[in-house]
Amino acid sequence: MNREEKEKLVANFGSRFKKAEGTFLVDYQGLNVEAMNQLRKGLKDVGAEFQVIKNRLLKLACQGTDTAVLEDQMRGPSGITMTYEDVVSPAKVLVDFSKKFKQFEIKSGQVSGRAIDAETIRRLAELPGKDILMAQVLSSMQGVPSALVRVLNGVILQLLNVLKAIQQEKEESA
Repeated sequence: MNREEKEKLVANFGSRFKKAEGTFLVDYQGLNVEAMNQLRKGLKDVGAEFQVIKNRLLKLACQGTDTAVLEDQMRGPSGITMTYEDVVSPAKVLVDFSKKFKQFEIKSGQVSGRAIDAETIRRLAELPGKDILMAQVLSSMQGVPSALVRVLNGVILQLLNVLKAIQQEKEESA
């Protein structure tokens, strides 16, 4: 690869890192081609991508991006997973893959510019997916207005009962 191709590659990765919501650094050494394709397919299905790039080029590409917090981890054979929306689903794929293939190791990652270690990535993978979290938030948001309506309705009903009791009292005394 000549210098011009390397510069294009670094620029391409740099623009992708700027868009990435999260990145995960992994050690893929010892995996065969079939396993690598399986990993790429699993990540692609959740909207993430996996790339292998030389560490020197990777360090150049991540300068000025959130991924720069991982520079000190970029040693040895490294593969990088980039996700542009949901960070939980790719974390789940990586953790499941590391359970299936013992030689696959999750090194570290970053989410919104904050470095996280392998254990944090495992805990992140235990969270429900983005769709489930959104559904939980929506259901709790719907619960607040309906509870408010029930409370206000109860106040109005109590006021009506009091007024009805006063009306009956006046009718009886008259």
